[in-house]
Amino acid sequence: MKSIVKLSLSLIFVAGVFTTSCKDEDDYETIEFADKVKIDSVKIINDTMSVFSVQSIRTYSTYASKCQGFYGYDYVHSGNFSRHITAYQYHTNGSCTQANYVSANQINFSPQQVGTYTFKFWNGDNNFITKTIVVE
Repeated sequence: MKSIVKLSLSLIFVAGVFTTSCKDEDDYETIEFADKVKIDSVKIINDTMSVFSVQSIRTYSTYASKCQGFYGYDYVHSGNFSRHITAYQYHTNGSCTQANYVSANQINFSPQQVGTYTFKFWNGDNNFITKTIVVE
Protein backbone atom coordinates (compact mmCIF):
# COMPACT_ATOMS: atom_id res chain seq x y z
CA MET A 1 0.00 0.00 0.00
CA LYS A 2 2.83 2.40 0.88
CA SER A 3 4.52 1.75 -2.46
CA ILE A 4 1.27 2.55 -4.32
CA VAL A 5 0.99 5.88 -2.47
CA LYS A 6 4.64 6.72 -3.24
CA LEU A 7 4.19 5.80 -6.90
CA SER A 8 1.01 7.91 -7.14
CA LEU A 9 2.73 10.94 -5.57
CA SER A 10 5.70 10.51 -7.92
CA LEU A 11 3.41 10.45 -10.96
CA ILE A 12 1.55 13.56 -9.76
CA PHE A 13 4.87 15.39 -9.27
CA VAL A 14 6.13 14.40 -12.74
CA ALA A 15 2.83 15.44 -14.34
CA GLY A 16 3.08 18.81 -12.58
CA VAL A 17 6.61 19.38 -13.89
CA PHE A 18 5.56 18.73 -17.49
CA THR A 19 2.49 20.98 -17.34
CA THR A 20 4.38 24.02 -15.99
CA SER A 21 4.77 26.81 -18.54
CA CYS A 22 8.25 27.87 -19.61
CA LYS A 23 7.24 30.44 -22.22
CA ASP A 24 9.61 33.30 -23.01
CA GLU A 25 6.62 35.67 -23.04
CA ASP A 26 5.92 35.24 -19.30
CA ASP A 27 4.87 38.57 -17.82
CA TYR A 28 7.59 39.76 -15.46
CA GLU A 29 9.82 42.78 -15.03
CA THR A 30 13.42 43.06 -13.89
CA ILE A 31 14.56 45.57 -11.30
CA GLU A 32 17.16 47.67 -13.10
CA PHE A 33 18.38 49.76 -10.15
CA ALA A 34 17.41 51.30 -6.81
CA ASP A 35 17.94 54.84 -5.56
CA LYS A 36 16.74 57.24 -2.89
CA VAL A 37 13.18 58.48 -2.83
CA LYS A 38 12.19 61.38 -0.61
CA ILE A 39 9.80 60.76 2.23
CA ASP A 40 6.93 63.23 1.80
CA SER A 41 5.33 62.76 5.21
CA VAL A 42 5.52 60.67 8.39
CA LYS A 43 2.75 59.51 10.70
CA ILE A 44 3.49 58.48 14.28
CA ILE A 45 0.41 57.45 16.28
CA ASN A 46 1.87 58.00 19.77
CA ASP A 47 4.71 60.38 20.58
CA THR A 48 5.05 58.64 23.98
CA MET A 49 5.42 54.89 24.43
CA SER A 50 6.70 52.23 26.83
CA VAL A 51 10.10 50.58 26.62
CA PHE A 52 10.02 47.15 24.86
CA SER A 53 6.65 47.90 23.23
CA VAL A 54 6.24 48.12 19.44
CA GLN A 55 4.92 51.04 17.41
CA SER A 56 4.50 51.29 13.64
CA ILE A 57 5.85 54.45 12.04
CA ARG A 58 4.30 55.09 8.60
CA THR A 59 6.08 56.93 5.82
CA TYR A 60 4.58 58.19 2.56
CA SER A 61 6.45 58.69 -0.71
CA THR A 62 5.36 59.66 -4.23
CA TYR A 63 6.42 57.62 -7.27
CA ALA A 64 6.38 58.92 -10.85
CA SER A 65 5.21 55.73 -12.56
CA LYS A 66 4.11 52.16 -11.98
CA CYS A 67 7.68 51.05 -12.84
CA GLN A 68 8.80 52.48 -9.50
CA GLY A 69 7.95 51.38 -6.00
CA PHE A 70 9.17 51.01 -2.44
CA TYR A 71 12.39 48.96 -2.17
CA GLY A 72 13.42 49.36 1.48
CA TYR A 73 14.82 51.60 4.20
CA ASP A 74 18.30 52.55 5.28
CA TYR A 75 17.83 52.79 9.07
CA VAL A 76 20.96 54.17 10.72
CA HIS A 77 21.56 54.41 14.47
CA SER A 78 23.53 57.62 14.91
CA GLY A 79 23.91 57.61 18.67
CA ASN A 80 21.85 55.96 21.40
CA PHE A 81 18.71 58.01 20.75
CA SER A 82 19.07 59.28 17.18
CA ARG A 83 17.93 57.55 13.99
CA HIS A 84 18.36 58.59 10.34
CA ILE A 85 15.96 56.96 7.87
CA THR A 86 16.25 57.04 4.09
CA ALA A 87 13.74 55.31 1.80
CA TYR A 88 14.78 53.65 -1.47
CA GLN A 89 12.77 52.97 -4.60
CA TYR A 90 13.23 50.36 -7.32
CA HIS A 91 13.04 50.99 -11.07
CA THR A 92 11.95 48.19 -13.42
CA ASN A 93 12.43 47.70 -17.15
CA GLY A 94 8.70 47.31 -17.87
CA SER A 95 6.47 49.44 -20.05
CA CYS A 96 4.99 51.91 -17.59
CA THR A 97 2.25 54.45 -17.45
CA GLN A 98 3.32 57.83 -16.14
CA ALA A 99 1.06 58.50 -13.18
CA ASN A 100 2.11 59.83 -9.80
CA TYR A 101 0.96 57.63 -6.94
CA VAL A 102 1.61 57.66 -3.20
CA SER A 103 2.78 54.58 -1.35
CA ALA A 104 2.60 54.04 2.41
CA ASN A 105 5.25 51.90 4.14
CA GLN A 106 6.17 51.30 7.74
CA ILE A 107 8.94 50.77 10.24
CA ASN A 108 8.26 48.92 13.47
CA PHE A 109 10.04 50.72 16.32
CA SER A 110 10.74 48.72 19.50
CA PRO A 111 12.93 50.74 21.89
CA GLN A 112 15.20 48.85 24.27
CA GLN A 113 15.90 51.71 26.68
CA VAL A 114 14.14 54.70 28.21
CA GLY A 115 14.88 58.09 26.62
CA THR A 116 13.87 60.63 23.99
CA TYR A 117 14.42 59.30 20.46
CA THR A 118 14.86 61.65 17.50
CA PHE A 119 14.06 60.39 14.01
CA LYS A 120 15.26 62.22 10.89
CA PHE A 121 13.53 61.13 7.68
CA TRP A 122 15.24 62.13 4.41
CA ASN A 123 13.05 64.58 2.49
CA GLY A 124 15.34 65.40 -0.45
CA ASP A 125 18.60 67.33 -0.77
CA ASN A 126 19.70 68.26 2.76
CA ASN A 127 16.16 68.38 4.16
CA PHE A 128 14.74 66.12 6.85
CA ILE A 129 11.40 65.58 8.58
CA THR A 130 12.18 65.37 12.29
CA LYS A 131 9.98 63.42 14.71
CA THR A 132 10.49 62.71 18.42
CA ILE A 133 9.24 59.79 20.52
CA VAL A 134 9.56 59.77 24.31
CA VAL A 135 10.07 56.28 25.72
CA GLU A 136 9.15 55.75 29.37
